[in-house]
Amino acid sequence: MKKIKESKGSNMTILGSGSIITQFAENGLLDVLTIMVDPVAIGMGTSILSGMKKKLDLELFDSRVFKSGVISLGYRVSKN
Repeated sequence: MKKIKESKGSNMTILGSGSIITQFAENGLLDVLTIMVDPVAIGMGTSILSGMKKKLDLELFDSRVFKSGVISLGYRVSKN
């Protein structure tokens, strides 16, 4: 994972894989977390960061509301 993070090129986007996001976060390799909230209530599901053992300090730097009702929340991950 660290090799991927250090490679040159564009930013990496991970869609819909909480387990990969958790691994990057646990290893201090996550810089930005963007969460898309859809206006649907399903009652069950898996947490985005399920199984994460360390605390993530997040700072909101961007938010957008789309006509569809979807909300995008952009967070910077503090490197404490």
